[in-house]
Amino acid sequence: MATILHLETATTNCSVSIAKDGEMLVLKENNAANYSHSEQLHIFIKEVLEEASLSFSDLDAVAISKGPGSYTGLRIGVSSAKGLCFSLEIPLISVPTLQSMAYQVDVKPGELVIPVLDARRMEVYSCVYDASYKEVRETRAEIIEEASFAEYVSDSKVYVIGSGAEKIRGALGHPNFIFDESLVPSAKDMIRIAFEKYQSNEFEDVAYFEPYYLKDFVLQQKKKKN
Repeated sequence: MATILHLETATTNCSVSIAKDGEMLVLKENNAANYSHSEQLHIFIKEVLEEASLSFSDLDAVAISKGPGSYTGLRIGVSSAKGLCFSLEIPLISVPTLQSMAYQVDVKPGELVIPVLDARRMEVYSCVYDASYKEVRETRAEIIEEASFAEYVSDSKVYVIGSGAEKIRGALGHPNFIFDESLVPSAKDMIRIAFEKYQSNEFEDVAYFEPYYLKDFVLQQKKKKN
């Protein structure tokens, strides 16, 4: 028996789920226009436990969305997950954000799914997965051009999903690209990956684990008024 708490904070969607043996019990999430993780994350954690009639002592592990994504969002999620793991003395599981997004699409054999998250300026974070949700091409921060992903387009559909899909829609002209910018990372899609990792004892070192930022954080300073 494995009861796992899942935290997804890589984007504006503040999302928390709890599952037992890979089956979701409760999901709480809010995809606000602005980041609300610092206000809502711990409230959602408390609410999913209460609705599942569980307490912190019932948890066997905490799973965190590891990135890439928002620097601040990832820091908040990872700090919360590590705090719970330390205090409860339970393992930490990390779930690649783009891989969990890929599970939102029913991909048939021969088809591919490319989750893309909006990054700074003209860049996106992207990764390519096959119908088994295995990584075909590693995660990158890149500027999308007309030739991007050309080697993955043939006679089958290629699903381009996530907040970066709208940004790059105009650059990818092949008719087999199918875009859906409405899909966002969610804690419900972390469950399958986290449970498989729990079963195989694939845990992180709580003391040293860091989010997968992919890009260095750049502090945006306000201009001084004259």
